[in-house]
Amino acid sequence: MSMGTCEAVLQVLSGAVPRLLSSDLCSSNSDFVFSSKYHIRSVKKKGSRYLQSLKCSSMMRCQIGSYKCTRLVGGLDANTAIDRLKLLSCKCQQADRVSGVGMGDGNGAWFVDNAKKLNLNGSINSPNVLEFEDVEQLKREKEVSTSNGTAGTGTSTFHKASVDSIEDEAWGLLQDSMVYYCGSPIGTVAANDPTSSNVLNYDQVFIRDFIPSGIAFLLKGEYDIVRNFILHTLQLQSWEKTMDCHSPGQGLMPASFKVRTVPLDGDDSATEEVLDPDFGEAAIGRVAPVDSGLWWIILLRAYGKCSGDLSVQERVDVQTGIKMILRLCIADGFDMFPTLLVTDGSCMIDRRMGIHGHPLEIQALFYSALLCAREMLTPEDGSADLIRALNNRLVALSFHIREYYWIDMRKLNEIYRYKTEEYSYDAVNKFNIYPDQISPWLVEWMPNKGGYLIGNLQPAHMDFRFFSLGNLWAVVGGLATTDQSHAILDLIEAKWADLVTDMPFKICYPALEGQEWQIITGCDPKNTFICF
Repeated sequence: MSMGTCEAVLQVLSGAVPRLLSSDLCSSNSDFVFSSKYHIRSVKKKGSRYLQSLKCSSMMRCQIGSYKCTRLVGGLDANTAIDRLKLLSCKCQQADRVSGVGMGDGNGAWFVDNAKKLNLNGSINSPNVLEFEDVEQLKREKEVSTSNGTAGTGTSTFHKASVDSIEDEAWGLLQDSMVYYCGSPIGTVAANDPTSSNVLNYDQVFIRDFIPSGIAFLLKGEYDIVRNFILHTLQLQSWEKTMDCHSPGQGLMPASFKVRTVPLDGDDSATEEVLDPDFGEAAIGRVAPVDSGLWWIILLRAYGKCSGDLSVQERVDVQTGIKMILRLCIADGFDMFPTLLVTDGSCMIDRRMGIHGHPLEIQALFYSALLCAREMLTPEDGSADLIRALNNRLVALSFHIREYYWIDMRKLNEIYRYKTEEYSYDAVNKFNIYPDQISPWLVEWMPNKGGYLIGNLQPAHMDFRFFSLGNLWAVVGGLATTDQSHAILDLIEAKWADLVTDMPFKICYPALEGQEWQIITGCDPKNTFICF
């Protein structure tokens, strides 16, 4: 992702989750202009130099063909009784296949037009990294073509390869990953591993995994797919979900869903498409997604801010969906803290990472979702109590995270001097943290300038690992104060070699090793990547 794209994403998210003490950075439906920076690296090689195209496995293309709907989906009222295979089924008659999308309707034209826009320069499959010798090779080819009296194409080829190839290829892969429901785009698949024959549930549309795709579509001005995703996942919210005769609270959003083609009742020659959601009853580990509803609210706010279409968030069924999520999150329970208490694997990678309790990522998303919901809820008598509870939770949550989750060199020295077993209302060591639990790596790793929000906080336990998404989202969403935000970025800059180095930003730092990895992850081989 280029620096310009990062700035554009920050504008979208800042508008979607405005800071309490700063102005709204996305108050108008402005066009985002972002540039891409590419680098030419010089590498010494032996023998001949050839351009090498980056071999990227494209995402799985949706193989559902083109369909012409003969019956529209029923109303989206969240209070309507729902039949699992009928409410979201669309009786379709398969039409002629043209590029995998029906050309007789607006959706087919939408896909083709955008596919043409993404390939204006015809360079989707061009190399995305040009080495110094390759540039010289292009120059020589231009000189030869010019000397032969032909129009030189070296400059234009180099320009297209170095400027357009990476972004065009990324958009091409994103287009290939799109999933269609009754001819309309509804999301993108989670992943596609061409080396594995067992796809498990990676061919489904995950709520959390669609968020970066949705932001990219919003920046591109492709609002239809985001709108369809928001409304169709809202329908899935009201379905009855059970596991071993137990049902979770109302308002739970699915972790993922899949478009399935099934025979039409009473007609073996016809088929219909249905949406089959997974609320955790079929997921690996049977973990219910806590973050799905929070991401859904954030994306809904981002859609309204970027597209200017506020009619979606003002719909009765959408307002009902927001309230159901909020009531599920702020319901009274046994917990004494304003943070959300969740199980391990309920967010991020759906696997054990030792984040059970009050993980930072959930709290940062919770804070952003509360801000977004407060902006979108329509004032009415029925929502007055909910808005009051929402405001109270925002104040308590922000204070709790900023005060107790923050760690820097000053706070580290303070923890070393903590007294334990304090029984009083004005105790300094409120969570009875023993200084002996401070790991040696933290003392050596913590820079003099900078700090971050710890990963988790429970009685007698502080998870000092640095979780990237939680800290960065706290900066974007305004959960961290201005000084804390600057300190987090200072720490990232100071520890760039540990947090980024030659790979994408690490999920967490430091890595788990040996017996610690076995205990925390349950010896899960899929979790070995957090040990690198």
